[in-house]
Amino acid sequence: MINCKNLTKIYKNGDTETIALDNVSFEIKKGEFVSIIGPSGSGKSTLMHILGALDNPTSGEYFLDEREVSRLDDDELSDLRRNKIGFVFQSFNLLPRTTVLRNVMLPLLYSELTQEQRENQARECLKYAGMEENKFGNLSNQLSGGQMQRVAIARALINNPSIILADEPTGNLDTKTSRLVMSALRELNEKGHTIILITHEMDVADYARRIIHVRDGKIEKDEANVPNDHKI
Repeated sequence: MINCKNLTKIYKNGDTETIALDNVSFEIKKGEFVSIIGPSGSGKSTLMHILGALDNPTSGEYFLDEREVSRLDDDELSDLRRNKIGFVFQSFNLLPRTTVLRNVMLPLLYSELTQEQRENQARECLKYAGMEENKFGNLSNQLSGGQMQRVAIARALINNPSIILADEPTGNLDTKTSRLVMSALRELNEKGHTIILITHEMDVADYARRIIHVRDGKIEKDEANVPNDHKI
């Protein structure tokens, strides 16, 4: 599914160069649950942006389903992000004065589905993400942090993407709520979704079956993991 070959990313500021990624190579297979962990400045956020087709490497190749992403034009990249990747962010990125149902429907705004079809699809995704049905009509700013993250997960699922890319999904949540959100992501993985989790917390990374450790722009270690959901 994902094949990264010798990815390097260099940021330039005048005469100064910063190497954010340094010759990084790895593969992720369909159906894996992978955590990418590293401290601030390790390169994990840069790697996340490349995997999410939000940025291109300075050199190297990134293949997603055998297509080299850096060779795609803007329209092709938009289609790829819309149809292949579901994003879950630390800050939820929900519209505050919009209902739960409509927040989830937003990615379908320009689809050919009818309003009823869009609503039905959003309802199914919300149920799939474990959201209580009596909250579907609530405004997103009336929800708890955990509920907002479940709505964000449902929105990420609405176009049936191949990959869920979760960037620090528990960063704004308390311990109990973090466990619930990570359990929801694990359940999605068990149902066949590929999950890529970006985090700086080992307790969160430990939910995955594989952990890639990044430091100073390089892969320090890539190891299989036996998940433990009681560490958060």
